Amino acid sequence: MFSELTQAMIINGAVLTATLHSDLGRARKIGPMRVLRPLGIAAGVIPLFLDPIVTHGAGLAVELAGVAVGLLAGLGALALLHVYRSPRTDRPVSRAGWGYALLWTTVVGVRAAFSYGSAHWFPDQLASWCQAHQVSGAAITNALIFMAVVMLTVRTGGLTLRALRLPAVEPGRATGPALARS
Repeated sequence: MFSELTQAMIINGAVLTATLHSDLGRARKIGPMRVLRPLGIAAGVIPLFLDPIVTHGAGLAVELAGVAVGLLAGLGALALLHVYRSPRTDRPVSRAGWGYALLWTTVVGVRAAFSYGSAHWFPDQLASWCQAHQVSGAAITNALIFMAVVMLTVRTGGLTLRALRLPAVEPGRATGPALARS
C-alpha cells in the first residue's frame, strides 16, 4: 500500500487537477456535476484520512487554524471566480483565469511541501515542536485535511450561491438560443 505521504500527495494532485479542470477557462457550465463532484471528493477524503478530532488544547487550535486558512483561501478563490449568465444560453456559467490557477496551485503546493518536509526536511524539529506544544500528529493531519475540504467547500458553495442569485432572464427577452433560431 502507499505511505501516508504518498496518499497525501495523490489527494493534493487529485484535488488540484479536478478543481482546475472544472473551473479554468470561460463559460464553464455550472450544473449538478460541477457542484457535486468536489463535494464527493471531500466526502471521500474525510473518512479515509481524518483522525479523531482533537477537542482541547493546542491540537484543537491547530485544527481550527486549518479551518480558518481553508476559509480564507476558499474566499480568495471565490473572489477570482466570475459567475455570470451565458449570452448564448442564459444559463449560469463561470470564468476563472491564471490568478485563480495560481492561488490553487500555491495553496496545494504549500500543503504538499509541508507534508514532504515533515517527513524529509524537518521531522525532528516538527516532533520537538509537537511535543513542546502538546500537539499530536493527528491534529496536524486533520488541520491539513480541514484546510483542503473547507477551501473546496467554500468555493463550491459560493459558486452555487452566486449562480442561484443571478438575476432571472427577463420575460419576453430574446434568449441566446432564440436569437440563434431567428
